[in-house]
Amino acid sequence: MTTSPAGRKVGLFGGSFDPVHQAHMALAHHALTHLHLDEVRWIPVGQPWQKTRQLAPAEHRVAMVRAATEHEPRFVVDPLETARSGPSYTLDTVRALQHGESLADPTLASRWFLIIGQDQYANLHTWHGWQELTERVTLAVASRAGQPPRPGPELASHPHRMVVLPMPDMPVSSTDIRARLAQKDAAQTLVPAMVSNAVARYIDQHQLYAAGTPR
Repeated sequence: MTTSPAGRKVGLFGGSFDPVHQAHMALAHHALTHLHLDEVRWIPVGQPWQKTRQLAPAEHRVAMVRAATEHEPRFVVDPLETARSGPSYTLDTVRALQHGESLADPTLASRWFLIIGQDQYANLHTWHGWQELTERVTLAVASRAGQPPRPGPELASHPHRMVVLPMPDMPVSSTDIRARLAQKDAAQTLVPAMVSNAVARYIDQHQLYAAGTPR
């Protein structure tokens, strides 16, 4: 799809990606086609403000996302948050990206879509600066079959732009993958329905998530 610079549509897909798995890939691909995006920008989190669990080192999480997305030119991996010190707030990231675009070319006016899940949508009112965030982006919310996204009461009473991304149920989670790897000798035992071959090889090569390592 070719658009003029002023008509660019950019999806922002943040997460710990610890590790990135096939449900992440399915959501990003669906957002790309359903919303007719010119780009999906993957943003691995640096220091998540709402997580207490220790994540795999940022360089490994960024590398796994690069490995998973290398064959789709409209997927861009942005280490913006992992390069920044302190807690990672989505609002700060969106501000930085939009400011950078305006400095590079004041005539650009991309439309920004924040790709999130239903649980994130329901709890968005707990995010730092959520009111300003909803003014800057359109929320693209993944919806499981038969379960329409429902905002919390605070967000429901606040004007915001939202589009639904209908998604099939994919029982894959990073938590389950880490648990499996802690009990296995090699990442190659992971079925392709869970992670791509490239990600499995990377995990195996660097012995990520093995028993006794941070999970």
